[in-house]
Amino acid sequence: MNKLLSTTCLAACSGVLTLGLTVSSASANEWPTDDIRLVVPYAPGGTTDVLSRRVADLLQQELDTNVIVENRPGAGSTVGTGRLARGGRDAGHTILMASPGHTIGAAIYPDLSYDPVEDFVFLQNMIDIPNVMVVPASSPYESVIEFVEAAQEEDMTFSHSGVGSSIHMSGELFKTLTDTNMTAVPFAGSGAALPALLGGDVDVSFENMPTVLSHIRSGDLRALAVTSAERSEYLPDVPTLAEIGEHNLDQFITTAWFGLIAHNSFSEEAQSVMQDALAKVMEREEFLDFAEQLGAEPGQVSGEEFKQFIVAEVERWDGVAQQAGISQ
Repeated sequence: MNKLLSTTCLAACSGVLTLGLTVSSASANEWPTDDIRLVVPYAPGGTTDVLSRRVADLLQQELDTNVIVENRPGAGSTVGTGRLARGGRDAGHTILMASPGHTIGAAIYPDLSYDPVEDFVFLQNMIDIPNVMVVPASSPYESVIEFVEAAQEEDMTFSHSGVGSSIHMSGELFKTLTDTNMTAVPFAGSGAALPALLGGDVDVSFENMPTVLSHIRSGDLRALAVTSAERSEYLPDVPTLAEIGEHNLDQFITTAWFGLIAHNSFSEEAQSVMQDALAKVMEREEFLDFAEQLGAEPGQVSGEEFKQFIVAEVERWDGVAQQAGISQ
């Protein structure tokens, strides 16, 4: 009788143990428990917005949950990013598509309400897009060296898509490194800046690849250099600024990067699930085809490595902003 009772007890206890393990296993993989919000800190229609919507579509297929894109533009991305930094009850299911404005904003907005590094976790750099140093087809300058030598003797103008944009800061970095006479001419976005460049109203620009690639290929613009560490497969005959080497240009390596971040309260479980899903997204043919259309390369860093990249970018743009006297 005691033996039977012991056997029954053992079976029951084993059942409870098995049930407990099952529940624990389910709990370990329960995130997400709600819809995910993907914040775009820019207006609809730009590269950040278009990329975010493509990533959202693919991500919800991987996670089998809704990924809702929400535009919160303003002040060079700092409005939407500041809202994320404040946290709140939905911070555990909110991510944001950051870009160079995340690191540049820290340099040009002295009263920023958040820390661009410590207030966030860095999930995955999604794509990198080189900027291209371009001049109008009518320009007399056939090379970077020719342009630099001329700009050291006479005043030049460069167009950009807004104060603090990667296009603006690339121009300021070039000006600082080469000690050239260049005046920034701001426009309300690349769409407004492009006609002035095509028409020869400005001398040069450091535009994002997607904006100018078709015009380079048609011959309406002349590409003098790309700003990435290596030549772009989309413009293989165009040198990098770094490889030119002269006039301190070996220090000029920058891209328009786009990557997903979250509030620093984002759980380790959520980070792990999200990073695994994003890795799968970045392997999908739809994503790779989309990156190619933008003239972009898939991102290479995530987690701590992505964070250290951000640290270095904040330091770099702070130096450029101080030297150029840029603040908002």
